[in-house]
Amino acid sequence: AKETANLSRAQILQQAGTAMVAQANQLPQSVLSLLKG
Repeated sequence: AKETANLSRAQILQQAGTAMVAQANQLPQSVLSLLKG
């Protein structure tokens, strides 16, 4: 049971990391589009 808990926790952390990276990638684009007007 301990292994599955660690596995699901790792998957959740991986998903959170992927979401953070995606947001960080989108941020400069939105700033650039705002500057371009």
